[in-house]
Parts: sequence; structure tokens; C-alpha cells
Amino acid sequence: MNSIPKSNYTQYIKDEAQRLGFLSCGISKAGFLEAEAPRLESWLKQNHNGKMSYMENHFDKRLDPTKLVEGTKSIISLLLNYFPNQIQKENSYKISKYAYGQDYHFVIKDKLKELLYAIQSNIGAINGRAFVDSAPVLDKAWAAKSGLGWIGKNSNLLTQKVGSFYFIAELFVDLELEYDTSVTNHCGSCTACLDACPTSAIVAPYVVDGSKCISYFTIELKENLPSSLKGTFKDWAFGCDICQDVCPWNRFSKSHNEPLFDPNPELLSFSKTDWEEITEATFAAVFKNSAVNRTKFDGFKRNITFLKS
Repeated sequence: MNSIPKSNYTQYIKDEAQRLGFLSCGISKAGFLEAEAPRLESWLKQNHNGKMSYMENHFDKRLDPTKLVEGTKSIISLLLNYFPNQIQKENSYKISKYAYGQDYHFVIKDKLKELLYAIQSNIGAINGRAFVDSAPVLDKAWAAKSGLGWIGKNSNLLTQKVGSFYFIAELFVDLELEYDTSVTNHCGSCTACLDACPTSAIVAPYVVDGSKCISYFTIELKENLPSSLKGTFKDWAFGCDICQDVCPWNRFSKSHNEPLFDPNPELLSFSKTDWEEITEATFAAVFKNSAVNRTKFDGFKRNITFLKS
């Protein structure tokens, strides 16, 4: 027996999302992303995915969630803040803020499981699947469609009162709900992100060549870093926040309240020398359960050596 009246399903889900610490929750009707299809096709044809060949897989499923998870009727999009209380010291090699604490995949997946359990317990036998940046899902497109923000010129989701330092996740459910509407774009004539990108990865407003992005080079690329780019990484050893740091909307960013995203104190105190002399044991301790482990120790040392030389 359902304990929530049908007219209140949508509000119940949003209330539960807030209880679990999510910044915001928006809901959209599952279906084919018609506007995104030509953009994705063009992006892939221009090889903007670089060596990320997995982006070419499951093209149809990326654009239509009902092909990814049969029976899906609604996409519940959620944002989780990761803007830190403190950032690294000035004279240091830099880590992207999203990787300061524990790996977000696991932190958010646990919250999504709890949200889905609450929905099933209080609404009924609902089938659902949780996604956190780990499947062919166009996270930003669904978040924008559900009114959580707009896609900015740096291709990130932007929100007027919050900025962009947050993770995006989804629940696909076979339940019809009330749907939100998209918001207007508020980038205006600003070109701060395009002007600031040191590798010119933002090749046009709203178009990022992933194969030129510092995050791509320091995380995704497994081979040697191109010598032609020496001096352009601005001390970023893992990821890059430049296009977010310069975005005017991020002046509204407020610190998160998720203890699992708090960094190891050593990460904040390390100087360049400390990073250059880091051992595998120290790396394992500082980045225990961190997304930085994606590069493994050897990959991280490669990045530091590149920055140092």
C-alpha cells in the first residue's frame, strides 16, 4: 500500500533528495534528446573526444534513456555540491576541487541507492537505476532539461545562485511524475572561460575540444604528454578548474557540507617540492579512496614531471 498520495510523488522525491544532502533535484520526461543528437554527432566527427573512444559507443542509448533502461518514464536529475571550505596553497601543483575528498562515484551512488529505496518503500514497486558519470548518459543535457541550470560556454552546467562546482547524477525510474521546465541561458556576452583556457580547448562558445583540455591530458591520456604543450598547464597536475574559477556565476559558490568530500590535510599543505618528492606510499595515503587514483601513481608522477620540466 502506498503511503504517499499520487499527487505528492514528485514533491516527496524532491524533499527526500534535499534530506539526503543534494543541492537540487529536477525531473524530466524520458525520451529522445532531439536537440543534442546533431551536436553529439558533430562533436564526435571532429574527434573532440580524442583518445576517449568509449564516447563513440552506444550513440543511440546516449540520446534515448528508454533504450538504455527499458521502461524508463522519468529522469530524476540531482546536483551535489563539492565546493571546498579551503583550497590548496598558492605555491603548489593543483588538483581539481572535485577530487579533494573521496571518490564521488561511491559517495553519490550510496545516496542514490538510499533515495531509490525511499521511493520504493513509500510509493511502491518502482524499478530504477542510478547513474553517476559511469554510463552513456548525457548528464548535463538532462540536468538542463529538468531546469537545474543551463549549459554554459565552457560546456558545464551553470546555475545562477550556485555556479557550477557540483556533481550531476540521475535516477531513471519507470514512474510518471510532474516535469520541470528548462531555464534561460545567462552567459550573455561573457567570454571569460574562452579567454582564460590556456590550451584553447573551448574552440567556440558551447564547444569544448576534449582532446585539448588539461583534464583530458592529466587524467584520460595514458601515453606521454605532448612536449609542445609544456608551460601551458598552469601547474594543474590532475584535472583543471580554470574555466570554472573565472566564471562570474561561481562567485556565488558556497562550501559543501559533505564530510566525505573533505581533503586529506596534506593535500592542502603540500608545496611543489612535496609533490615532486612524493612516494608511492604517500600517494596512497593522501589519495586513499580518491578519484585521483584514476591516474595511478605512475600517471600522477608523469604529470608532475611534465609540470616541473
